[in-house]
Amino acid sequence: MAAIFVSLSITWILERRLPTLPLVTGVFVLVFGGLTLILQDELFIKLKPTIVNTLFAVILLGGLYWGKSFLKSLMGAMFPMTDQGWRILTFRWALFFVFLAILNEIVWRNTSTDDWVSFKVFGIMPLTILFSLIQLPTMNRHKLPDDGNDA
Repeated sequence: MAAIFVSLSITWILERRLPTLPLVTGVFVLVFGGLTLILQDELFIKLKPTIVNTLFAVILLGGLYWGKSFLKSLMGAMFPMTDQGWRILTFRWALFFVFLAILNEIVWRNTSTDDWVSFKVFGIMPLTILFSLIQLPTMNRHKLPDDGNDA
């Protein structure tokens, strides 16, 4: 909780704005972490990943339903791709967030707290990195051509 607060504070000081995803995640960490500490019930901290991942999935799928790719809005300048590429990538990330939410539910309900923490630390990050790497061929296939102004 302290690290999230420090991270968001530094971002605010340096950029005078808070990016949406870190802000949403930070609010959830602070709320659920606070509830865990105040009520002395680890359930809240275990539910946070499920709720955050589900929220991200709903936002991404809702955007697609309304004809928008929020991933393109967030990362379009870094990864110029066709609109079809952004739709594919957005849909895949939404499904990945659903997968993470379900996986979190399975793990926290069927393992000890120590095992759940290990899963959070050593399982989620490698899965996310692997999923990201698997998306590279799609990103390359839908990459927009360079405009030739690399000077």
